[in-house]
Amino acid sequence: MAVVPEQVDFSERNTPSSVTAGSARPRWGLSVLDWVRVALLLAGLLCVLTGLLPREEAADNMRRIGPLLLFLGSVIVLAELTRQAKVFDVIAHRLAILGRGYYPALFLLCVLFASSTTILLNLDTTAVLITPVMLALAAPARIPPLPLAMTTIWLANTASLLLPVSNLTNLLAADRVALTATEFAAKMWAPQLVSLAATMLCLWLWYWRRGRRDTDRYLPPDPIRPENAKERALLYTTAGACLLFILAIPFVGDSIGIAATIAAAIAVLAFALFDRASLRLSLIPWRLLVFVVGLFLVVPTLGRLGLSEVMHTLIGSDSGAVGAFRAAGAGATLSNIANNLPAYTAGEAVVPPENHNQLLALLIGTNIGPIVTPWASLATLLCLEFCRTHNVRVPMLRFVLTGLALAAIGTTGAVAALLIIG
Repeated sequence: MAVVPEQVDFSERNTPSSVTAGSARPRWGLSVLDWVRVALLLAGLLCVLTGLLPREEAADNMRRIGPLLLFLGSVIVLAELTRQAKVFDVIAHRLAILGRGYYPALFLLCVLFASSTTILLNLDTTAVLITPVMLALAAPARIPPLPLAMTTIWLANTASLLLPVSNLTNLLAADRVALTATEFAAKMWAPQLVSLAATMLCLWLWYWRRGRRDTDRYLPPDPIRPENAKERALLYTTAGACLLFILAIPFVGDSIGIAATIAAAIAVLAFALFDRASLRLSLIPWRLLVFVVGLFLVVPTLGRLGLSEVMHTLIGSDSGAVGAFRAAGAGATLSNIANNLPAYTAGEAVVPPENHNQLLALLIGTNIGPIVTPWASLATLLCLEFCRTHNVRVPMLRFVLTGLALAAIGTTGAVAALLIIG
């Protein structure tokens, strides 16, 4: 029986073989996690070649996720170029300055920042791009890094309910129940508010309050300003591209991938004009795309081999409150055993098409729930890896226990809010 250590020390020095998206890595080197992604894709292709997954079903799955892959690839390129233009650094430092050294003010501003990036630009943006920005803010402002780290880890998951763009699982659910971005938000605004309230309460009690951070005030850092005309052009152009994408979300409907591609193209054009050396093939998030494609070949195959029966037993087909809470609980549990994306896709396959609330409850469980184990979501895994490379010490027993409490409170409250608003 595995024993959970009381504390995992992430303070060892970074090495060239680090597996994070933002850390040093051999040019052609692959991390263990990369090999897992490649193996998943190869396993999926093998399922198709051997007939375990019929080619027609595999083709249908690829047609379904094609627009989602376009969106994911584009929005991550947009976010990465925005990071390189120092937009996120400027915002983070400005927020710390606005807090004027008061932790309650900084807490609210950090929650607003991490929640906004998750909701509007996808949870992977928060995990991959905002986490290192927030951790880098800790040293110049003399802020304990653990509260900043936990804010991004939790909100990358729990703030991802409101819009289809916030999470890949949301895009899948919105497609399944045929909801536009505004219709989806109309269904999920109350669960999102409850989830955010629960997250803020737990963050403050267990990580931000005076007894946890050991200091009364922090040192507001100096603002970050562009040093020349080229940096100003990149800063304002990429920030404008992000703003255009955000403003387009309520209007583009199923064409969200095209909107993200146009915004990314604006950012790419700006870098082509002012900093061409930063445009590299590594900007394309092939690891994430490979993982998603492999997943949508392997999970349907497992469903044919018995996973669907197990999920149906756990979730049931009740269209009322009991069915909703069962679906959310099953989604959260399976997410922490395996991962939230296969948990959602396996659950979606057995939820009756007419049970919209049950499907959205499953979505709530797989979005809020994956904060208990380090591997429960890709966002959680990446955030923790950034903690390691920034020498941030994460007490693992505390991480698991506080995550379990938030997952239970947030998931239950969000599902109740979903049912109340109908």
